[in-house]
Amino acid sequence: QVQLVESGGGLVQPGESLRLSCAASGSCFTINAMGWYRQVPGKGRELVARIRSGRSADYADSVKGRFAISRDNAKNTVTLEIDSLKPEDTAVYYCNAVYFSSNIQYTSWGQGTQVTVSS
Repeated sequence: QVQLVESGGGLVQPGESLRLSCAASGSCFTINAMGWYRQVPGKGRELVARIRSGRSADYADSVKGRFAISRDNAKNTVTLEIDSLKPEDTAVYYCNAVYFSSNIQYTSWGQGTQVTVSS
């Protein structure tokens, strides 16, 4: 099983930047895609950005141009660079990984990191 550990959340002011990082660990796995989701109280978890092993990426319309996702396949890490933060970006951000082990596909989630955008 793959474990995901996130870091980098916190309290920032509108317009500031933030970097979220996530590292995957475990044994005998191959990661297909890694991504970030976010969730606010009372709502479902929504995709923010996702990057595949070939480094093609998808973004939610609400974050295009402000968020940039990247990954290091050798280190099994994924990073989300966030610019021009808005109060509506406030949420718990979860790292996600879709991986294969013994030809079976699994999904793993991190514990979540809080991002609060407020003046």
